[in-house]
Formats: sequence, structure tokens, C-alpha cells
Amino acid sequence: MLKIFFNRLDKLLTIKSIVTLILTAVFAWLSLKGVLNADQFLVIFTTVIAFYFGTQAKKD
Repeated sequence: MLKIFFNRLDKLLTIKSIVTLILTAVFAWLSLKGVLNADQFLVIFTTVIAFYFGTQAKKD
């Protein structure tokens, strides 16, 4: 069980995953501060997530 946890944690801590998480946090923060409106946030977030999951599916 612990081995599975560390294996998943290792996969999560790739550069691409870290960049995706940071971008999501930054754009969420900018949206909450009012710098971005909801539509802009949705477009950016959708693009980042689609790219992330698209490249993940291609790997498998």
C-alpha cells in the first residue's frame, strides 16, 4: 500500500504536473482578485487541463 502511494506521488511530481498545478493556482488567484473574469479563467484553465490530460493519454 505504501509502495503504491509513493509510486503515485512520484508520477504526480513530474515537471509537467507541477507546472499544471502552479498555473491552475495562479489563474485561480488572478480570477479571485478580479484581474481575470470568469470567462478568461475558464478558457485558460480548459486549455491547460486539456493539454495536460491529452499528453498523459498519449503516453499510456
